[in-house]
Amino acid sequence: MATYGTLAALRNRFGFDPSDTSRDEDLTGALEAASRYIDRNTGRRFWLDGTAVSRTVRTAGRVACRPDGDLLLVEDIGDDTDMIVEAGTPGSWVQLHDWETHPDNALADGHPITGLLRVGMWGTARVRITARWGWPEVPADITEATLIQAQRLYKRKDSPEGIIGSAEWGVRNLSRRDPDVWALIEPFILPGFG
Repeated sequence: MATYGTLAALRNRFGFDPSDTSRDEDLTGALEAASRYIDRNTGRRFWLDGTAVSRTVRTAGRVACRPDGDLLLVEDIGDDTDMIVEAGTPGSWVQLHDWETHPDNALADGHPITGLLRVGMWGTARVRITARWGWPEVPADITEATLIQAQRLYKRKDSPEGIIGSAEWGVRNLSRRDPDVWALIEPFILPGFG
C-alpha cells in the first residue's frame, strides 16, 4: 500500500529541517494513517498495483443496461495494458474479446476505468478480470487532502482529549472531520461511502 504524500512534503509543511530525521517515524505513521483514512472514506484506493492481479466479479447487481450495450461496473482499473476479461466459473474460464472500457478516454484523462461495456449480455456468470487495479496516478486533490490530514494527525499528540488551545482563539474542541479534507475528497467518494 502506498501513501498519497511524501515524507519530504510533510516535513516541509511543518518547516522541519530536511536533514532532521528524528520525527520521521511519527510523520510516516501519520502519512500512512491519513492515506488509509482517505481510502476508507472514499471507498476506493488511489495507488496502482505493481503487476496485474486477477479478481472475480459476480455480475448480479453490477450490470447497467444502456442503449449501446450492457455496462458491467467494476472497481477502479488504472492500467489496461494486457488486460484479460474472462467469463465462466472457476476451472472453466473463457476469454472474452467483445468489450470496451468505460468511460471513454478515462486513462488518457488520468481517471480509472470503472466499467466494461459489452454489446449483448454479461449473463449471470462470474467474470474474472486480470488488470492493474487502482488509479493511474494519485490526483493532486488526494495528495493535498493526505498532507492536511497527516498534519492534523501528527499534531493530535498535542491536543489531549481533542481540545486545542491558542492565545489567539482560546481553548476549543477539534472538529471530528477537517472540512478542507472533505472538500478535497468529496468528488472521489463512491456512492454509499463517506
